[in-house]
Parts: sequence; C-alpha cells; structure tokens
Amino acid sequence: LAAGVALAAPNSPAAPHPRLAAYKARGGPGQVERRQRLLLLQRERRLDYVNHARRLAEDDWTGVESEGEDAEEEEMDVDAGKKLPKRYANQLMLSEWLVDVPLDLEQEWVVVVCPVGKRALVVASRGITAAYTKSGFCVNRFPSLLPGGNRHNSTSEKVYCILDCIYNEAKQTYYILDVMCWRGHPVYDCQTDFRFFWLFSKIQEEEGLGEKSRINPFKFVGLRNFSCSSDSLCKVLAMDFPFEVDGLLFYHKQTHYTPGSTPLVGWLRPYMVPEILGLTMPTTVLTVKPDYAGHQLQQIIESKKSKKLAAEKGHASSAAAARNGHYELEHLSTPQPANSPEGQDEAVSQMEN
Repeated sequence: LAAGVALAAPNSPAAPHPRLAAYKARGGPGQVERRQRLLLLQRERRLDYVNHARRLAEDDWTGVESEGEDAEEEEMDVDAGKKLPKRYANQLMLSEWLVDVPLDLEQEWVVVVCPVGKRALVVASRGITAAYTKSGFCVNRFPSLLPGGNRHNSTSEKVYCILDCIYNEAKQTYYILDVMCWRGHPVYDCQTDFRFFWLFSKIQEEEGLGEKSRINPFKFVGLRNFSCSSDSLCKVLAMDFPFEVDGLLFYHKQTHYTPGSTPLVGWLRPYMVPEILGLTMPTTVLTVKPDYAGHQLQQIIESKKSKKLAAEKGHASSAAAARNGHYELEHLSTPQPANSPEGQDEAVSQMEN
C-alpha cells in the first residue's frame, strides 16, 4: 500500500530549504501544481485501508506478496543480509519544505508545533504496543493504555490503534502527531481536520494515557493544531511550550493520511516563518535566527568541495554524485545545545522528519 501511494520528495527536509540554500534547485512541477494533482487523485483513488490497518496491527501479511517486490530488490541491488524490513517501512506521511506558500494558507491549512524527537510508527494490538522507526525497525515493545496496547484492554482482536508519533527520549513521551486507526476504525481516507478532531476527542476518553505508570511506562500526549492566520501564527511563535520546539508542520485540511512524502504537508523551522511566509512578527525565542542556520550553509559548501575532491581522486561513488549534482549531509536539522560536547563539533539531527 505504501509503495503504491508514496511520492518522491523534491523538497525533502533532509536537505536545506531551497529558498535559503546556496544552490539552485532543479526545475520541475511546482508544489502548487502537485498539491492540486494529489487532492484530485485522492478523491478518485480508494485503497483498501481496512485490510492494510489490520495487517499492520496483526502482523499478518498472508497473500500480499507482490510480483513487483523481486524486481524492486533487483533494482536496489542490496545484499540479502542488509535488506531493511519492508512491512513497517515507509508507513508515515512525511513532509516537504514549505516552498510555494499556498494562497489559501489561512483558510485551508493548519499548523502543528513539533517537539524535538524521532518519528515513530506506534502500533497497539493484541495486548502489546510496538514502536517502529520510519525505516520499519521495531525499536521497542511495551504495554500502554492505548486501546489494544496491554493485555487488560485487548479482549478483542479488533481493538487496535495505529499512530504517527514523535518520540522524545528525554521526557519518555510519545507526542501523537496524527492517527491512522483507532479501536480498529481506520481513518487513512479521512481529511486532516477530521482526523485531528477525532484524535483529540479519543485521547480525552483514555484515562491515564498522559501519565507514566507500570502499565503505561511512556506518556502519550496529543499535539495541538492551530489556525494559519497571521494573528494565530504570531501568537503560536510567542507561546511557551512544554518541550523543545524543533519545527512547524503545515497540513492541508483536505489531505488524507498518505504514506510517503507529500507537498500537502509542509515543514519550516520557526525562524524561517517570517521570511518564507512574508510575515512581520515580533522577535521571540523561536523566531531568532540560530547560529546553526549559517553553519548549515557552510556545511553545504564544504560537503560539495570534499565530494568534488574525492571525485578527482577517482572514487566512483563520489564521482557519480558529482556528475548528477546530488549530495547529502548527515546533519541538517536542529543541533545539540551549543554548550554540549556534540554541539561544539557538529550540528546533530534530532528529528527524523
């Protein structure tokens, strides 16, 4: 299912924001055009999300082997021992940099302030809760007070939850970003504004979910969403949050939950908001341009120089990268605090977005 709907991400947050980068991005369909195409496509396409959610919850993939998988493996040319787990990989809806600001931003978009952390696919089913990385690795299994998440509240196999979360290790908290399924009811093909409303109401019904306990060793806390009006954004960026802020995710109200990168979800660092959105707002802790913003640009330049030098020395992989203009940096997200040993040496990515 994920492979069928995931799209390439020309504005991936793994690279610098195109409008703030030192190089010119390749031409191609703009975000506005791709947003319109995706909104039309999701109205026409009806995928079997009921069975997809059930398979994720029960880890039952009987009869879903596709002929295309073998071809994909041949194209990828990976060692058998290094293959990533497929079933739970690429199940999260990921963002692009917000490059082309939507004309209907105030009317048709909402924003979620995200804490520093790592994205996690959380599946609560059959009396256990499992957390997976976006690459599909199971990194933890534990009981929780999510429906289906512990042996006391999973009397029926149909009671299970699938959530899109951000895990903050320091606070031992899973911040719930979005919901794909709750108590066995999939909401993949529901619009964002309904999913957020439904998630908020359901979280309120689960007593103790936001507190640590023996049966709920990690907190589960819902993230608020806000209007994208100028006044609202100014207020949001002046707020005090109970976590370290990593960035802002902008969701189109009509988008369905679609695994893979999509221009219908945009990502900005807080300090980028005034410049990218063209807003005048007072200086706050969140809008102050951090030191690492300039450091990222220096990283890009140094990376390009080192790869060009490596290519001249005959390294095949580096030569290929130099020819097609692609390059990747490991650290292009929020760095460690400047006073930490790690922060003094490099900017460390804290959020897998």
